[in-house]
Amino acid sequence: MRGSLPIKITTLVMALFIMAIMAIMAGCAEQKELEKQSQSTDELFRKRASIMHTNVSVTVAAGSSEQADKAIEAAFSKIRELEGLLSFWTEDSEIAAINRNAGKKAVRVSAPTLEILERAMEISDWTDGAFDATVGPVIRQWDFNEQTLPEPEALKAALDKVDYRALEIDTENSTAYLGRPEMSFDTGGIAKGFAADAAIDVLKAQGISAALVSVSGDIRAYGRKPDGTEWRVGIKNPRSDDPNSFIASLSLNDEAISTSGDYERFFIKDGRRYHHILDPRTGQPAEGSMSVTVIADSATYTDGLSTGIFVMGPEKGIKVLEEHGFQGVLIGADGETYITGGLAGRLRMKKK
Repeated sequence: MRGSLPIKITTLVMALFIMAIMAIMAGCAEQKELEKQSQSTDELFRKRASIMHTNVSVTVAAGSSEQADKAIEAAFSKIRELEGLLSFWTEDSEIAAINRNAGKKAVRVSAPTLEILERAMEISDWTDGAFDATVGPVIRQWDFNEQTLPEPEALKAALDKVDYRALEIDTENSTAYLGRPEMSFDTGGIAKGFAADAAIDVLKAQGISAALVSVSGDIRAYGRKPDGTEWRVGIKNPRSDDPNSFIASLSLNDEAISTSGDYERFFIKDGRRYHHILDPRTGQPAEGSMSVTVIADSATYTDGLSTGIFVMGPEKGIKVLEEHGFQGVLIGADGETYITGGLAGRLRMKKK
């Protein structure tokens, strides 16, 4: 009897081993089936349009061109609707009505206008006024097309009309009031990101599983592409003339990204670079930064913050981002790069 015991044990071990192999094979087969089922049959579709005086691009994952076209056109329609409400340059927008009535009376506005005013005020508070959407009078003193400098006295007078704290918002009655005559509110530093967020909401409502919206470089993405990969975007080299030259790239996971740089609109005069990102406290182009990239879950915030942080400069700006839980890549005027801690392991830097 004792001689047969090892044979029985060996048989048992072999049986268990075979069962384990079969279980592993079954698990692998099940995993392959799950992966097969999870593979999307969607394709990527992209359309472009000129809205808000800039280029708008919408890319969606959809099962057919008809579904994609319907969703993208709905997104374009929403952006056009917001342009009609928020434009600084047209006479019939709600922002124009607020500006016309500065120092006179409060103006009743729609929910989107009220929301963007509230977000602008929030970002202004966070950046101690480095972002100030009442900078409109100062912006009008600069002409980057003609490459001319503003008259000092006119610029000084314009600066007296800049103060975001003079904007009064009544959420209960849905009104906005600029407290001093000749003040004006300019949504240019936040409206494009706001539009990207609104377009994403429309695409989700249309049943689109994944999309990327770019409004003049303010980008918002969600979901994964049909091949299962995330949306990947690059951060431009601020001192390269090649638009495809990037210093780094990263994937977006239901996030937004915006970059403000001194290379977007500028001219050189007497050896100095004059760019369009103005310090609302001096009326002059902000110094201290080459570019600022902000990553967050809202393009409204990334748009406004990238401007405000640029004006603040990288050392103060990096603290504001980390204090409020945002991520960023900041390049100082000296070329030094600052990166928030939350981007560790996510950022793929280009080798020099």
